[in-house]
Amino acid sequence: MTAFDEPSDGETLRRLRNRLTSDAHAAGILDVAYRTIDSPIGTLLLASTPIGLVQIAFENEDSDAILTMLSDRISPRVLEAPARLDAAAAELDEYFAGTRRRFDLPLDLQLAGGFRRQVIEHLREIDYGKRESYGTVAAAIGNPRAVRAVGTACGHNPLPLVIPCHRVVRADGAIGQYRGGVEAKTALLALEAV
Repeated sequence: MTAFDEPSDGETLRRLRNRLTSDAHAAGILDVAYRTIDSPIGTLLLASTPIGLVQIAFENEDSDAILTMLSDRISPRVLEAPARLDAAAAELDEYFAGTRRRFDLPLDLQLAGGFRRQVIEHLREIDYGKRESYGTVAAAIGNPRAVRAVGTACGHNPLPLVIPCHRVVRADGAIGQYRGGVEAKTALLALEAV
């Protein structure tokens, strides 16, 4: 391209987006960065704050609604900035390739509080390839009668995959529900079968 050639619209938008991202980062006003990645269970939306990974959303979720929620609950300064999520994308790729069993990413758990936060903290302790029942999780956090609430907390886990709610199954061994869909949960459990 010479100085007199007109850039294509796509090229111009890419350049402007990169400049906006760079300027926002330099000014310290990039509060929520996001990107999408392809995975064996569909497209995933990843979002991060300066603290760490804050949200993973599945293809069957409304990405506009997720971004609006992040804007409402964290900051209206939400911008597509893939580079901030390179480490998360790389670790997820390794996980799906079967070479990573534990994530080493900084996490921002501000979207989970109270009882849900207790459940999420326990989910982090369920090892790769292992499963626990909703009842076992409820008992582990000191509330053995809260089986349904554990299911709800798993369904609202802001960081599925990284915080492995897919490893929680029904007491009879059935896989139960999953925010990413039953097919995705089945695929994840099959991937981790050791």
